Amino acid sequence: MAKFAVILPAAGRSSRFRDQSYKKPFAPLANKAIWLHSAERFLGRSDVVQTILVIAPEDRADFNLKFSANIAFLGIEVIDGGKERADSVEAALARVKPQADFVCVHDAARPCLTDAWIDDIFAAAEKTGAAIFATAVAGTLKRVADHKIVETVARENLWEAQTPQVFRRHLLLEAYAKRDGFPATDDAQLLERIGHPVTIVPGSPMNIKITTKEDQRLAEQMLKALPKPKLPGPLHPFDDRWR
Repeated sequence: MAKFAVILPAAGRSSRFRDQSYKKPFAPLANKAIWLHSAERFLGRSDVVQTILVIAPEDRADFNLKFSANIAFLGIEVIDGGKERADSVEAALARVKPQADFVCVHDAARPCLTDAWIDDIFAAAEKTGAAIFATAVAGTLKRVADHKIVETVARENLWEAQTPQVFRRHLLLEAYAKRDGFPATDDAQLLERIGHPVTIVPGSPMNIKITTKEDQRLAEQMLKALPKPKLPGPLHPFDDRWR
């Protein structure tokens, strides 16, 4: 059975979330933090050997105060991220265990997953080496400058990327080794740059990324419709060096 390491980036600035008390991954959602909903979908899996949460260094003290018990019980490793999302993923890649065949990167602020969806994306990555969830663009797209329409963009063959994004470990390591500071907004973009094809697995509109307070309210309703994750207990022995 293939083994997977999971990286959960949560080091962003959350500038559009507009909450004075919380950054979006740490805000409450259905009685637990948003990041915990995302993490729990992977922690109950026998094919996941490691889960790494990446936070901003300035959030460390507050995070430990609020979530140290969760981290200890669940066996999640927590590391400091960088200025950009790709910097944070790169930092986590350096900590991935050698027994992991694949690396799965999933937004910590994307809490509405199902076990079946993860099964699908893991299977696609095993088959092709690189796979991401995405949804076909359905609306009419306008290119805008100074709040005026410049042109209408054809939506044929356009897809909106989601996470999880899953890659053979050596491919993602190669892509990041050749990044050279490129400001990638997702990991598939770095695979594209080294010429490796990335398979699209049709995702779901319910796999929402929380960016605003309205997204938070929508996600709470979506969670009510999704099956609960199975949690047998901590899968990864907690190592205090990661705190």
